This record gives sequence, C-alpha cells and structure tokens, in this order.
Amino acid sequence: MDLLLTLGRTLGFSMAAGVNLYATVGILGLASRYGWVSLPEQFKVFDHDVVIYSALALFVIEFVADKIPWIDTLWDGVHTAIRPLGGALIAVSTLGEASPALQGLVALLGGGLAASSHLTKAGTRVTVNASPEPFSNWMLSLFEDAFVFALAGLALKFPLIALAVVIVAFVVCIAVLTYVVRTLRRVFARRRQSLFGEQPA
Repeated sequence: MDLLLTLGRTLGFSMAAGVNLYATVGILGLASRYGWVSLPEQFKVFDHDVVIYSALALFVIEFVADKIPWIDTLWDGVHTAIRPLGGALIAVSTLGEASPALQGLVALLGGGLAASSHLTKAGTRVTVNASPEPFSNWMLSLFEDAFVFALAGLALKFPLIALAVVIVAFVVCIAVLTYVVRTLRRVFARRRQSLFGEQPA
C-alpha cells in the first residue's frame, strides 16, 4: 500500500509537471512549507524561498503566455525538454530513499508521463491555434490549469485516486496524440496542395 501511495504522489506530480511545471513545483513547495498535508521528509527539497518564489513567478509568466495564440506554442516548444526533465526530477525527489535501479525506473516513468502530457498539450495547442478565434485557446488553457491544480491536489491528499487518474489520463493522452497527429497531417497536406497545386493522391 505504501508503494502505491508513493507512486500516486510521484507519478501524479510528474504528469502535472508535463502540463505546467512551475505550478506543480510551486504547489509542492507551498504544501511542504505550510503543512497542507503530512508529507514525507524528502518533500522538504521544495521548501526553499528561491524554489517557491521562482516557481510562482514563472507560473505567472506562463499563465499569461499560455493564453496568447502561437505564443503558447513557442513557449511549449522551449519547454519540450524542460518539462519532461522536470517531471523526472520531481519523480526522483518525491520517491525518497531507494535503490539506484528503482530511482532510474521512476525517473523514466516520471519523465515519460511528463513527456506524454506535454506533447499532448503542445500538439493540441497547435491544432487549436489553426482556428481563427481565440476563445477555444483560452478555454483549453484554463482547463489545463484546472487539471494541474486538481491532479496536484489529489496527489497530495488522495494518492491512490491520483494514480488512477494518471493511468486514465495517460490512455487519453495517447488517444489525443494520435488524433492530433492525423489532424495536423491533413492540415499540412491541404496547405501544401494549395501552395504548390498538388492533387490529392
């Protein structure tokens, strides 16, 4: 049971980091600082003024950038390596004492989950940005923010539920990524045909 609780927290925060790394780190730091829930000792690594304030400042910047079409895509592009790496580091940090083999496995799981949620977010944003109106972009961004806070809250207070959410969300990410790739292929194919006068096969 303890292992499942640890995985629920670790992987829950890792997946949330793939969507918004700075909000996730800020929540971890504040939860550890103010004792929102009883957390293992290793969570103290996030309880530092520099970590908390930097994460919150970057979250504010991301919150604004994430609401502007195409700026959000540029921001996502910059974070393609940062978010998965952050997810892996969070996973190892929240795991606590473990063998090197287990730490490596958890780092791969955390980084992989963060990469899946990041790629799903980035790919969906590119697809949505192709639409002429900005409202779907804002709604999607607000949904992502709500998802991060909700998943982080579950990981803190109800790790087993967070673990179940992570499993379901991972399956959804794979399905959405498949749809996004197909959609983008069709969009780029149409644009290539309109630019070069190519006929569809």
